[in-house]
Amino acid sequence: MPSGMDLHVSDMACARGGVPVLEGVGFTLTAGRALFLRGPNGIGKTTLLRTLAGLQPALAGTQSVGPEAMAYAAHFDGLKATLTVAENLGFWAQVFGTTGISDALARFNLTELADRQAQNLSAGQKRRLGLARMLVAGRPIWVLDEPTVSLDAASVALFAGVIADHLKDGGSALIATHIDLGFQADALDLTPFRAVPRRMDDFDEAFA
Repeated sequence: MPSGMDLHVSDMACARGGVPVLEGVGFTLTAGRALFLRGPNGIGKTTLLRTLAGLQPALAGTQSVGPEAMAYAAHFDGLKATLTVAENLGFWAQVFGTTGISDALARFNLTELADRQAQNLSAGQKRRLGLARMLVAGRPIWVLDEPTVSLDAASVALFAGVIADHLKDGGSALIATHIDLGFQADALDLTPFRAVPRRMDDFDEAFA
């Protein structure tokens, strides 16, 4: 996995459903560090992460590192229900062009579940499998949207340990979360970057 890769974001603006939600966002995520995105529900944390990960276009701004250096995990775990745990990870390893899933299985306590179909997992087990995908991605920057949903306290601690090891190896993580994961990280409150609503005269000018 490449390390020493910093992500610089400058004057980023993004929209949800065609409506601008954030503008002027800027930050630097340094290799070996994590950055927590903070702010009230609806502020645009998910929209910003999706934009940075290349899932939707930005309205404005630049980022120094493209989506090809990022592994993205959101609310959906990206699992194929009829494939086993091992087959799901093997599929993602093929997608990312990497090999080996044993480490990912072991570190997320999935080894004993390797031959179980994803559709027969509990919500927490599905979440761990979805997050284990990050370990087979081979990407230095992890972009995570509320990654601890459905995880119990033990699994949250397990996941936090995986993140900490990723940072020690020179990777980085951009995480939208409301909870304390137990490791040192910077924080960015997106509230000051809330987009200014359009005035009616601006709306009228668009159709002039």
